[in-house]
Amino acid sequence: MPRFEGRDLTCLRSARVVFTGLSFRLEPGGALVLVGPNGSGKSSLLRLMAGLTRPFTGSLLWDGQPVAEEPERFRASLRYVGHLDAIKPALTAVEILASWAGLDGRPDPTGRARLALKRMGLSHVADLPGRYLSAGQKRRVNLARLCLAEVPLWLLDEPTTALDRQSVAKLATEIAAHRRAGGMVVVSTHTDLDLANPQVLDLSDFSATMADEDLAGDPA
Repeated sequence: MPRFEGRDLTCLRSARVVFTGLSFRLEPGGALVLVGPNGSGKSSLLRLMAGLTRPFTGSLLWDGQPVAEEPERFRASLRYVGHLDAIKPALTAVEILASWAGLDGRPDPTGRARLALKRMGLSHVADLPGRYLSAGQKRRVNLARLCLAEVPLWLLDEPTTALDRQSVAKLATEIAAHRRAGGMVVVSTHTDLDLANPQVLDLSDFSATMADEDLAGDPA
C-alpha cells in the first residue's frame, strides 16, 4: 500500500490565506482526524487532498511521487465524500450508486451497488427514488460509495451529519475494516467515530494569523 503526504501546503480561498506551512504524513492503515474551528480550512484541505483544487504552495505526494505528475492515477486511488449529498430525486438509491460504480469501468455496477447498500444497512430503500429518502438515508447512500470498490484512500468531510447512533457505529466498523486491509482515512468530524490511534491535525495551528504571530516573535 502507498503512503500519502503533504509538504508545506498553503491554501488560498478568494485571495485569503486559509492555512499555510501545513504538512502531514499518512501511512497504510492510518487515520488522520482534522479538527479546528469553522473557517480553519478542514473542508479546503480535504478538497486539496482529493485533487479538486490545487495548493498555492507546497506539494502532495502519493507513494513518494508528486500527485501533480499523474493526477488521474491518484484520483482513481481515492474516494471523496463531501458534506453535501449528491442525490438525484428521480433516481432510486441503487440507480444512483450504480451510476457512480459505472465510472470506474469495473463489471456489474448494479450488483456492486446493491452489495454496497446492504453493507450500509440500506437494502430496504434500494428501489426508492431519492426524493423519498430521509436526510440520514441520503447521507448513508453517499457513504455507500466507499463500499463500491476497494481503493486505498478515503476522504470524508463531516460524514456523520444526519446519522443516528447506529449508523455512526456502522460507519466506524467500515472504517476499521478498511484500515485493517491497509487503507487510509482522513476525516473531518465533530462526532466521536471511535477510531483507533488516529493522528490529529489541528488546522488552527496553521492559520495565517498564527504564522504572522510566529514571525513577529522571531528575534531574527
